[in-house]
Parts: sequence; structure tokens; C-alpha cells
Amino acid sequence: MIALISPAYAEGGAPADAGIFNIVLLVGFVIIFYFLMWRPQAKRAKEHKNLLSSLAKGTEVVTNGGVLGKVTRVDDNYVALEVSENVELKFQKAAVAAVLPKGTLKSI
Repeated sequence: MIALISPAYAEGGAPADAGIFNIVLLVGFVIIFYFLMWRPQAKRAKEHKNLLSSLAKGTEVVTNGGVLGKVTRVDDNYVALEVSENVELKFQKAAVAAVLPKGTLKSI
């Protein structure tokens, strides 16, 4: 293993500017992580929260499982969807993926 170490590094150790370079590199990774991962995820979570708070009776929605329905009742944690005439299913509010434009259920 010793044969793989360059003789220049073996004698003198790390260069004097390596500490500053490591700090700049770490800050760069934090900035990249923030803009590529954390910020978009926080934006999506905020949009989903706004979507859930805007649910009202008569809204046509699709769930994460792909079930289409019209909202008949909204509770703090649950929503009831009419998926067919006289067929009502209850879901957690978090399962609602998107709001559909009016008339989508009739066109399908």
C-alpha cells in the first residue's frame, strides 16, 4: 500500500490550501443539495397541502391509486368520493393526488 503513495505527499503532508478547498467543496455540495433536492420537494409539498385545503364538495379528483371520483364529504383527515352512482368510498385526504377539471368524469 505504501508503494501507491506519491513520494511528494508522503514527505510533506497535505498542501496548505487543502483546508480552504475542502470548505469550498462542502459549501458547494450543500448549495447543490438545496437547489436540486430540498427546495423542489418543499415546493411540491406546499402545493399538495394547498390542494388538500381547497377540497370542497363537488370537486372531481384522482387518488394516488388511480381512483376517479367526485368529493361528497370532506373531514379534517378523510374525504368521501362518489366513484359511481350510489357508491361512496372513503380515503385519507393525503391520498388525493390531483384535482380534475369539471366534467372530466362525464367525458370518461
